[in-house]
Amino acid sequence: MKFHRWTALPSILLVACTLARADATPVPATPGAAASAASVPAAYRNLLREIRPDITEADISAKLARYWQSLFEGDAQHRIVYAAAPTPHGPASYVLDVGNADVRSEGMSYGMMVAVQMGRKAEFDALWNWAYTHMRYASGPRQGYFRWQCKPAGCADFGRDAVPASDGEEYIATALLMAAGRWGNGAGIYDYEAQANAVLDTMLHKEDMNGGIRDGVRNMFSREHGQVVFVPIGRAADFSDPSYHLPAFYELWARRARGWQGRQAEDRARWAEIAAISRRYFTQSSHPRTGLTPDYAEFDGRPKVLEGHEDFRYDAFRTAVNWSVDQAWWGRNPAAADLSRKLLTFFAGQPRQPYGHLYTVDGKPLNDEPSKGLVASNGVAALLVDKALAERFVNEAWAQEPPAGQWRYYDGLLQFMGLMHMTGQFRAW
Repeated sequence: MKFHRWTALPSILLVACTLARADATPVPATPGAAASAASVPAAYRNLLREIRPDITEADISAKLARYWQSLFEGDAQHRIVYAAAPTPHGPASYVLDVGNADVRSEGMSYGMMVAVQMGRKAEFDALWNWAYTHMRYASGPRQGYFRWQCKPAGCADFGRDAVPASDGEEYIATALLMAAGRWGNGAGIYDYEAQANAVLDTMLHKEDMNGGIRDGVRNMFSREHGQVVFVPIGRAADFSDPSYHLPAFYELWARRARGWQGRQAEDRARWAEIAAISRRYFTQSSHPRTGLTPDYAEFDGRPKVLEGHEDFRYDAFRTAVNWSVDQAWWGRNPAAADLSRKLLTFFAGQPRQPYGHLYTVDGKPLNDEPSKGLVASNGVAALLVDKALAERFVNEAWAQEPPAGQWRYYDGLLQFMGLMHMTGQFRAW
C-alpha cells in the first residue's frame, strides 16, 4: 500500500521552501529539574484487558517487545530505525520513512516518544542527537525550529530547504519533557527539560524572538486564533491541521513550561487556553454525521481546499487519537466521546469490510483498501465509547502484527503508539 501525507509536497510548501536557509551552530542548554509527579494523570486505562480479560499483562508486554524489535532492531523488511555516524554529542540514529527514502521530523519525534515510553534511554538519546544535530535550525530567523524533511546523510545536501512542520516540534518538546520526568536531566543537549523549554519558547514566541515576522517566519501557534498552524512560514501559517491539535500535550505544557524570559505564569496560562481552544476545534472540524476530519482545515474548522487535503486522508487518521487521549487523560472535553461514537459508528457501518481508509469528510469512499494505521487509530478512539461499539475496533487493533515492506513506517508507528494507548502503557511521564 503506497501512501504518505507528503509524498508529493503541497504547492504552498514549495513556495515556503524558497525562503532563506539557516546554518548550523549549536546553542548550549541551561540546567533544570525533572517534572513533578503531580503534573501527570492519576491513572491510565487498559481498555484491551477490559474487553479481553483473557489477554494478560505478559501478553501485552510481549507484543510491545515484538513491535520494538521489529521496528527498531529488525531485518531489512521490518526495521525503520538505523544507526548513523556519531556526532560530538555521542551516538546518533534516525527513523527512515522507507517508502519515501527520507527522514521526517514526524518520524524522529514519534521514535523519541516510543523510546521514552518503552524506557529505552540510549535509543532516545541517539534519536534526539540526530534530530538536534541535523534537523534543528541553529541560526537565522528559523532558529530553534526543525526541518520537517532530510536525507539519512543529513540536511545540508538535501537539495532544498525543508520548512518546519508543527507536529514534529510538538512531539519533540513533549518527548523531551517526558524524558526529564522519567530519567532526570543530563548535560548539554541531554538536559531534556531545558531543551524541551527551548522548543516550547520557540513555538510560542518566535515572532518575539525575531522582532516580528522575518523572512515569512511565524509563531507555530497563531496569536490571533490560539491554534497550531500547518507550517509557521508564509501562507502555510494561515490555516491548521486538525491532527496537529494535541491538547493532551498542551495540558502538560501548561503545568511544566518554564516560560520565556520569566513569563512562566503568562505562558502556562496561554498553553491552557490553547488546550481549551483545540478541544472546541475538534467539534468544529469534525463532520456532524461521520465524525471525519479533513487533513487540513481553516481556523474556523472548515476543510481547507488544497490538493485533496480537504478530505479525510493520512494526517486525519490521528485526529481521533488526539481527542480520545486528551479526554482519557484529563477529562476536560466531554464532547470528545460523541465524536468517537460518530466516527466509529461510521466505520462500523461501511458496506465494505474491512473498510477503506480515504474518504470525503461527508463519508464518500475514495478507495477500498484497508490501512493498518487507521485500524490502530480507531482502536484508540474506542477509549471513549461503550463496550458494544468499542469491542470490534479494539480486537482488530490487537490482532495486527508489526508491518513489513515499503510502507511500514507510518503504519508501524501508529500501530505501536496505538497499542500503548489502548493498554495504558502510554503515559505522561
